[in-house]
Amino acid sequence: MSKKDKNETATDDLLENQTTDTTEATEETSDANTDQTPEEKLTEALAQEKDKFMRLFAEFENYKRRTAKERIDLFKTANQDVMIALLPILDDFDRAYNEISKTQEKDLLKGVELIKNKLRNTLNNKGLEQIELKAGDDFNPDVHEAVTQIPAPNDSLKGKIVDVVENGYKLGDKIIRFPKVVIGQ
Repeated sequence: MSKKDKNETATDDLLENQTTDTTEATEETSDANTDQTPEEKLTEALAQEKDKFMRLFAEFENYKRRTAKERIDLFKTANQDVMIALLPILDDFDRAYNEISKTQEKDLLKGVELIKNKLRNTLNNKGLEQIELKAGDDFNPDVHEAVTQIPAPNDSLKGKIVDVVENGYKLGDKIIRFPKVVIGQ
């Protein structure tokens, strides 16, 4: 007998044993079902259908909850592209305000400040928040983007933020632009 014939024979034997086991299990189940009255059978069938219904209902409720959450998240960040496009304009207003404040033209300064505040308030009402940073804060690589390192002016600023080059912003809980900072060595 070749190896192939031996393997086929062993496989056939296994299949026969499994078929016999399955048949015996089915007969036992049938015997148990024949011992039940029609009312018990109906009660059992009703319990099974009720279980299926409850599982399907729970699955549907989870689906509704998940899609509602996804929809709310989508609405919160739907205007993210527009916000990102407006951030350079907001930065330009900050730079213009800083430069004009160095001059003697107070009327021009007041006009730029009014426009800047109006733009900032409008963006804040839509969910945009500036990430507040100042020199001396701890550097966190998950939240801050280090542009460069310079020798720290004093020992207390080693490994900390020395200067903020560009402000960072959040839209809801999501950071849409990381603040760019200089850290001390």
